[in-house]
Amino acid sequence: MQRVLLFLGTNIAVLAVISILMKVFGLDNYLDANGINYKSLAIISFLWGSVGAFISLAMSKSAAKRSMGVRVIESPSTEVEMWLVDTVKRLSDRAGIGMPEVGVFNSDAPNAFATGMNKNDALVAVSTGLLNSMKRNEIEAVLGHEISHVSNGDMVTMTLLQGILNAFVIFISRIIGFVMSSSSRGNRSGMGMRTGNFIGTMIAQVVLGFLAALIIKWFSRYREFHADAGSARLTSNQDMVAALRALQHVANPVPLKGQFVGFGINGVKSTVAKLFATHPPLEERIAALERNNYAR
Repeated sequence: MQRVLLFLGTNIAVLAVISILMKVFGLDNYLDANGINYKSLAIISFLWGSVGAFISLAMSKSAAKRSMGVRVIESPSTEVEMWLVDTVKRLSDRAGIGMPEVGVFNSDAPNAFATGMNKNDALVAVSTGLLNSMKRNEIEAVLGHEISHVSNGDMVTMTLLQGILNAFVIFISRIIGFVMSSSSRGNRSGMGMRTGNFIGTMIAQVVLGFLAALIIKWFSRYREFHADAGSARLTSNQDMVAALRALQHVANPVPLKGQFVGFGINGVKSTVAKLFATHPPLEERIAALERNNYAR
């Protein structure tokens, strides 16, 4: 609830800043004179950009179960499942959040993720590869990492950031499209104006969307360090470092799908530029843990 209120407050503040900047640079009179109500456009942009992000978050648990094939452990039937549920319960109590649903999905690669709109009603899922390849203290550290994501409200925070950036992209790209269409007013048929508006809007959306993606990726990497630190507090530095070192030995890690890639424990080893990575390099995460002593 606090983050939702923060989101609403941020949107109001952003709209106020936009109004001030429009007046300072005289763009409000220019747009009004040409039939563009920028205030209505700003409100619609923020509503449109935010609603989609929140719908995605609200559906994240069901989407995860469906797309990742997560089997929720409702009644543990094996010793491993009993240990897994008990461990998540213990870590959740320690983190001060409600007990998440616990699930397992089939994947040979060691991985895990957490999702959910409410930190007291989340989902934590681990892969069969993680259960089969890691020691239990390492698995516990991975679970601590995911519990920390939930406790920190990372899913909601990422959604808020995504919503605000979506809104900016929509608003600014429409303004740019309008400015470009203004240069085609000599064509009285209106075709030139529509073409200029469309081209300008599309180009602006691509460029601004690219910049927005860089911001989101940066924040995703930033919160990975915090989730590692949170796990170190819930378990120990040594166990979290051991879990990350175990991931270093994975020859061909398999990425999570779609919106869940940013909430996993394991990144992907590739030549993709660091700017586009959702996770920092494992070496940097290990170094950050070794520089600090996150005692309980």
